[in-house]
Amino acid sequence: MIRVLSSPRSRSQVSDALSATAVIRAEPDGYDMAKVELMGRQSAGNGFLRAAVQGRGDHPIYGFSPLASSADGFRAMVRRIDPAAAFEFIPAPQLERIGGVGVLYLADSTVATHARQRQRAGLTSFSVCGVTHTTASTTAMDEIVGLLREPVAPWDALVCTSTSVVETVRRLHELERDYQRWRYGAEIRGEPPQLPLIPLGVHCDDYACDDDARVAARAALGLEPDEVAALFVGRLVYHAKAHPYPMFRGLQAAAERTGRKVVLVMAGWFPNEPVAEAFKDGARRFAPDVRCLWIDGRKPDLRDHCWAGSDIFVSLPDNIQETFGLTPIEAMAAGLPVVVSDWDGYKDTVRHGVDGFRVRTLMPQAGMGQALARALETASLNYDHYSWAAAQATAVDIADFTEVVSALIENPDMRRRMGAAGRARAREVYDWSVIYRQYQALWTELNARRRSAANDPAMQAWIAALPRAAPARPDPFAIFEHYPTATFGRHARVALAPGATRAELDGLLAHPLFGARASTDETTRRIFDALLAGGELTLAELAARSANNEPTALRNAALLAKLGLATIHAAPGA
Repeated sequence: MIRVLSSPRSRSQVSDALSATAVIRAEPDGYDMAKVELMGRQSAGNGFLRAAVQGRGDHPIYGFSPLASSADGFRAMVRRIDPAAAFEFIPAPQLERIGGVGVLYLADSTVATHARQRQRAGLTSFSVCGVTHTTASTTAMDEIVGLLREPVAPWDALVCTSTSVVETVRRLHELERDYQRWRYGAEIRGEPPQLPLIPLGVHCDDYACDDDARVAARAALGLEPDEVAALFVGRLVYHAKAHPYPMFRGLQAAAERTGRKVVLVMAGWFPNEPVAEAFKDGARRFAPDVRCLWIDGRKPDLRDHCWAGSDIFVSLPDNIQETFGLTPIEAMAAGLPVVVSDWDGYKDTVRHGVDGFRVRTLMPQAGMGQALARALETASLNYDHYSWAAAQATAVDIADFTEVVSALIENPDMRRRMGAAGRARAREVYDWSVIYRQYQALWTELNARRRSAANDPAMQAWIAALPRAAPARPDPFAIFEHYPTATFGRHARVALAPGATRAELDGLLAHPLFGARASTDETTRRIFDALLAGGELTLAELAARSANNEPTALRNAALLAKLGLATIHAAPGA
């Protein structure tokens, strides 16, 4: 069973060791490599979780979720990584207990959303740390500009995985500040969160293979000794990842130029049959002399064969939904030279002429995409079609690609040299053991910033003025207080209706009309039994005698009145 984290410690009691630990938002979707529609964010999340389990030291893995079912699934993932790993669960109603560890880590960019939820626990109760994946969707952009709107603090962080992401965030924040100056006439107080640059990682040992493994992998893939295998790994979608046409055309031209037998290994998955047929027909038409292998990249054993048996890695993204690109560093860990488009995070990871080559790209200048932005905003285009519309106007230089991939096809020594350089770089810079230490250093810094703010009188005066809930997330009994004839509070008196029985209560609670209630049957029964034993009680007394907090006692007393089993008499001013 999942253990709930024991009583919270004060901020001053957070140990130095715990300062480098985080509570992980325990939603299995962000870490599940077995998903049918596998995305890069799940692969990255799974790598992070493995690093967290391996780097936990003497601490358990802490998880937070509104749903016990999510926590159960997350716990199972943790135990598959290490059966000896302890897991402690913090349920959503006990949000403030995250402060016992210090940082809430999110596998996405929803820092603003979670900072808004944190208001109920207090601005300095804990830090929030998220990470970017796509930044092109309306949801992602709303979260990014929300960093300047919601109660986000300097002891929070949104990890940017590439310099391209840092620049995207900077530009969105500049637009948001321009808007706020127009709307309010002055700069709005409040420091933004930290925006550290920490790349995604790879477990390099997963990609290590010797000559025997390479021979076996090529045999499993059906590759001949004289064939040069170019590998693509990723979702096979032309509208939201990388359009294959430049790859097909460039590899065909390279095969003609070099006279070598070229095989294109496409390891991924198609979203549907029409897309699959479009890819396969495109390969036949635009790369007729290139043999294509279509591999289900969601299957770990087949994916391993592809990494071990290929000669060159190729990935030419042209899509704005990309931000980092995990597969090139996986290829580097596998010792493959990489040929990628000069695009987003690939600019950081691939050293042109060292680990491989970056191919020139081109897109329209600023001001030419307003019609696309308007179409997305009005839902004339959905996100996939919006991304595809932008990608249609983005060009990857086919001649440039042909030139560099031909050089690698013809030169095995260049392949070996670049592959070795990439493998060394992956282990030195991108191994998860290295990346996770950067997260631990960040969490330590965030905790230190938060503790400093908690001890700063001037800062505390400002923090104390923060409302305890977001304006658009109010207490329903406050915002709709004008609806009823009367309201009642802790001084109201409650009594059972004459003749009310437990049997009648149990029968009503069991009826489907009263299913999916906010309180459990047992809580409601305790309220009933306290009234049965104590006669007429104030709501404050009822809460004490039934071992409930006052809001729970009030809501259940009202339910009993709704059932006709109790009466409530509001005291003056109550």
